[in-house]
Amino acid sequence: MKTAYIFPGQGSQFPGMAKDLYEPHKALMERANEILGFRITDIMFDGTADDLKATRVTQPAIFIHSTLLAMSQKEQPDMVAGHSLGEFSALVAAGALSFEDGLRLVATRASEMQKCCEKVPGTMAAIIKLDDETIEKVCAGIPGVVPANYNSPGQVVISGEIEAVESACAQLKEAGAKRALVLPVSGAFHSPLMEPARAALAQAIEATPFQAPRCPIYQNVTALPTTDPAQIKANVLKQLTSPVRWTKTVQNMIADGAGKFVEIGPGTVLQGLVSRIATEPVIIEGIQ
Repeated sequence: MKTAYIFPGQGSQFPGMAKDLYEPHKALMERANEILGFRITDIMFDGTADDLKATRVTQPAIFIHSTLLAMSQKEQPDMVAGHSLGEFSALVAAGALSFEDGLRLVATRASEMQKCCEKVPGTMAAIIKLDDETIEKVCAGIPGVVPANYNSPGQVVISGEIEAVESACAQLKEAGAKRALVLPVSGAFHSPLMEPARAALAQAIEATPFQAPRCPIYQNVTALPTTDPAQIKANVLKQLTSPVRWTKTVQNMIADGAGKFVEIGPGTVLQGLVSRIATEPVIIEGIQ
């Protein structure tokens, strides 16, 4: 039985996160403060939920929490994957990126995505209990909205301009969706509205050394296992404006022998998604 480490994305943060990791990883946490140019550890340990909501804080905080937890594990995974932001944590856990380089990329990504959010307001909405094909068809007929996260069978998140998302929600309810819930997010992630962030992120990725990972990483863009550094770099950039194919990712990991999924990082969202995706018995655990 193979073990898969999976890493959460934005939204799983909580006040006090990673506080118990400070002593065993003090040097790396202080290094993170230096790289970011502010004491993110103070916000993680003692900040409020609102303090943690800012994208420039949220993404590095989750990355730090997840990667340091992974470093604390004795077991080495046979494969890894991460949901959106979590892909960067997965890359560090698999040895494709150093902690420092991963944090720099996450900080650049967060900063550039925040700029996109401020430039053109956008939003996202969860569509519950409707097939992927119908969601894709409705979105294709409304300029400014696209499927963004294929989270599990019966749960897809759409993303785009506010009015376009609201219009799509109304049409998707008419088409049979049980719920169409606009999410409390700051922008239209994994949509064309993130395109202005591409140049800066591409430059940062190109300047960053990527190594061949110790185990395959199943990337969001393709849902397929990858070990080639050049392909990994290309997929990380594409992820910015492409959908997260999480359902297919988990299905492919199971088909390739994963019988145990361990969510590494804050929250339990991915454990719930895996339980809904798996059609055969698998072990699902979480380490927070």
